[in-house]
Amino acid sequence: MTDFQIGLASFPVLLLLIALRIPLAAAMFIVGLGGLYLVTGNTRMIDSILKSFTFGTLTNYSLSIIPLFLLMSEFASRGGMSKTLFQAAESWLGHRKGGLAMAAIGASAGFGAICGSSLATASAMGKVALPELQRAGYSGSLATGVLAAGGTLGILIPPSVVLVIYAILAEENIEKLFTAAFIPGVLAMLGYMLCVGIVTRIAPEAGTERPRQPYGERFRKLIPAVPVLLVFLLVIGGIYTGAFSPTAAAAVGVAATAIIARLKGQLSWQATQESLLGATQTSAMIFFIILSAGIYNAFLSSALVPQTLAGYFLDADISPWLILSAMLLLYLVLGTVMDSLAMIFLTVPIFVPIITGLDFGIPPAEVGIWFGILVLMSAEVGLITPPIGLNLFVINAMAKNVSMAETYRGILPFVVSDIIRIALLVAFPILSLGLVRVLF
Repeated sequence: MTDFQIGLASFPVLLLLIALRIPLAAAMFIVGLGGLYLVTGNTRMIDSILKSFTFGTLTNYSLSIIPLFLLMSEFASRGGMSKTLFQAAESWLGHRKGGLAMAAIGASAGFGAICGSSLATASAMGKVALPELQRAGYSGSLATGVLAAGGTLGILIPPSVVLVIYAILAEENIEKLFTAAFIPGVLAMLGYMLCVGIVTRIAPEAGTERPRQPYGERFRKLIPAVPVLLVFLLVIGGIYTGAFSPTAAAAVGVAATAIIARLKGQLSWQATQESLLGATQTSAMIFFIILSAGIYNAFLSSALVPQTLAGYFLDADISPWLILSAMLLLYLVLGTVMDSLAMIFLTVPIFVPIITGLDFGIPPAEVGIWFGILVLMSAEVGLITPPIGLNLFVINAMAKNVSMAETYRGILPFVVSDIIRIALLVAFPILSLGLVRVLF
């Protein structure tokens, strides 16, 4: 077998190991090391790669943003900010048909703006909003579906841990990616609210409305949410204006959420320790995956897999739009059986060299950013696509009286909304690149 053939053969081997429930990081590490030995046959070279890459990865300054955003998420969750946001959104939207579900989406977007994690957003909002939706008489399918979909806003609305990982893998600018994700994230929120409106009009029994609250009461409930808005403006505004680097902004966000949670009396010393431990454990898992992905990608590069595939597609008489559509379709298919991080680590090093070499009628420097947002959107669909949508399992586990089949039915309108939004972003790159061009 040639080196290229060995590289291609590694994909089914890796998928088989993942199917056998071997952790993603361990599977990539094993296949990467084995592949390097088959391609190079030089154990000293492999030893040198391991030493240099391990040191280079774990001392990468850009990676420090990940534990900081995760810690900010922990403090925000323990600080009761999800409940504050939901109560504020409910006071303004609850009187509409399906308004409580719309409020859950709006609160998820607000919480995601200071969280950056989909599962954390789904879990936090599920604890707060699910009991209220059930007491208000919402159907089990709509209640669980809307919260699972709303959780994905945690990685769509900047800051986003997934975008940070994409930026590192694709060597793109984090500030530009955060900027490019803002409008698509808002479109996602509005699209989900539109879905709720359509569902509750087609099936009026699925959702209810509450009495309209006076404006005095609405503003009273809005006041406690102001500090959360200020944290978002401080972090994202600081990044967009250049006042902070992304890492510095994350550190500022950690301090701000910790102060808010402490002032509300919800961040004891024990809760602080638990937050630090939770962020450390998740960071260690992500760092090990990044390290293993680097070893696996070093093997693929040694086998000339990205270079050969990129050259093939560039030389082939195939429409760039067809190639892009095939890649996005593959993400949607993989999302039904694979975690979003696994998809990104496996595909980005292969796809980015191909995409950035194709002509889409936009500046080459912007192609990687545009593709990153499309990858983010596709990965987000994977979080709510049956049968392995992690958000679905998180929310359904909280709803003891709702079957998984009901949750699957409830998520379908939101998946359709996601697909329509991805199609719009493909057809109109300006939706993700417009703000980048204005600010940069």
